[in-house]
Amino acid sequence: MTKSSSLPARAMVAAALLLAARDAAAQARLSMGDAARLAARQNGVVDVARARVAQAEARSMQRRGALMPDLAAGVQQSERTINSATFGFTFANPVTGQPLLRPDGEIIGPVPTFDVRYRLQAPLVDLGKYQSWRASQATVGAASLEVDAQADGAAAMAAATYVRAARAEAQLSARRADSALAADLVRIARDQLQAGVGIALDVTRAESQLSAVRAQIIAARSERDRTLLELRRVTGVAADAPVALADSLAGLPVLTTLPDERDALTAALDGRADVKALKAQEQAQQQAAKAIKWERTPQLSALVEQGVVGRNYERLLPTYTWGVQLSVGIFDGFRRESRLEEQVAVARETEARLKDLRAQNTLEVRAALLDLSTAAEQVNAVRERLQLAEQEVAQAQERFRAGVAGNADVIAALLSLNQARTLRNDALASYQAARVALAKATGTVRSLP
Repeated sequence: MTKSSSLPARAMVAAALLLAARDAAAQARLSMGDAARLAARQNGVVDVARARVAQAEARSMQRRGALMPDLAAGVQQSERTINSATFGFTFANPVTGQPLLRPDGEIIGPVPTFDVRYRLQAPLVDLGKYQSWRASQATVGAASLEVDAQADGAAAMAAATYVRAARAEAQLSARRADSALAADLVRIARDQLQAGVGIALDVTRAESQLSAVRAQIIAARSERDRTLLELRRVTGVAADAPVALADSLAGLPVLTTLPDERDALTAALDGRADVKALKAQEQAQQQAAKAIKWERTPQLSALVEQGVVGRNYERLLPTYTWGVQLSVGIFDGFRRESRLEEQVAVARETEARLKDLRAQNTLEVRAALLDLSTAAEQVNAVRERLQLAEQEVAQAQERFRAGVAGNADVIAALLSLNQARTLRNDALASYQAARVALAKATGTVRSLP
């Protein structure tokens, strides 16, 4: 009886543990760095880049296979007839001199044939195919670096989305704080009206302000939910998975000093993954052009063919063919030269893109440093304004409670505080966006905390 009664209790404990585990998973929180690294691992564009690496590796295996021997085996059973007139000569009787076959031709056969053999063909020296394989390996390396470039781009997008989500959370918190102040103002106005020291207009004003703030809360909540959806999308998380921000907008770090411009430019010009990928792509294209040039060199190959052949299964005689072939391409209608010119032009295009990318990276670094400096000054300015707005609200509320002024001053102060909080959130979001842009420009976005 005791054992049977303990089973439901155990089931309840197990269910409680499962619910606790589920709640703990639901409370899993992402920092900005976590979101960036998560997007770098499982964003869709990163998966596409990885698939391109697999394609490049398969093409490299094909180029390598061209250097390997080809082995084939076959069995053939057939019958054929021959028109003797197609020989081009006649067989004569050595005694009489008369033709053995009709001069206008006659059918010989059918002749049955059974043939079993294998064929081995191997390139011994083919520098063109070898260089083509080397070029394909370089392409694989460039594709692998492109994965890192796409991962950095996805991480930067996730970090920027995280900043927008943190701003939306801050906006929602600010509007809720405004709502609490507006609700307190309504309560004070109603109490004064009941005590006979207030007027109905003050109550109407307070209720109107509270209604306006509630509408702002609805809009802020919608913006928060939308940015969280975008964050799930860029990080590759399921659309219905719980996502919470570990960092508030005000809790994100603010640098006391700006990074050194020279170090940032050095990292942007040499350390960024997209620069490395483009340089590797240029080298792969140069290697491909080199492979086309090596196609002019002689190719040496060997052929071995061996098997048995006969009219039936009872008598099969072995036959073989072997040989070594040396071939040199002399003229191909200028196709090889045209391919070389095309490959050289592609390499020049990549070189121009690399030059433009470096110029763009320099611009991004300097623009991010400028935005970071400007945003830091704005953050300090709006913090002072927010303190003054809070002080203004407190003084207006004190005058209103004392009955020496109506609530119009309080409502004006609340509007000023509402605007100051929005400006504070905008300034902090601009600073963090500039911080993310600088990390993207220097290739360190996946190292964000």
